Amino acid sequence: MNLITNTQREQMLKNGRLTAQGKTLDPHPVVKLFTPDGAATWLLTELDPSEPDIAFGLCDLGMGCPELGYVSLSELASVRGRFGLAVERDLHFQADKPLSAYTAAALKAEAIIT
Repeated sequence: MNLITNTQREQMLKNGRLTAQGKTLDPHPVVKLFTPDGAATWLLTELDPSEPDIAFGLCDLGMGCPELGYVSLSELASVRGRFGLAVERDLHFQADKPLSAYTAAALKAEAIIT
């Protein structure tokens, strides 16, 4: 399974281009990735248009300290959990609020809540 679909890639690149132009964004997450045999979760909103392997969003490695940051999609594709399972895309995830709201809730709960 691809980590992101072509449609998601286009939306994330669009968000990344707006950020690169200096526009302040608070978009809804475009994709949710997770480790099925672990506690890591990523809610991603944009891709760097000059380096489209680099995504930005809310990252939670399951250690109680979610944070906003950048992540390499190719590195995520190589991650395996404790039972050898790869990172997956949540096929049913539909963001219902902007990234700032997910971030505030995650900081309070010390984990991403979707």
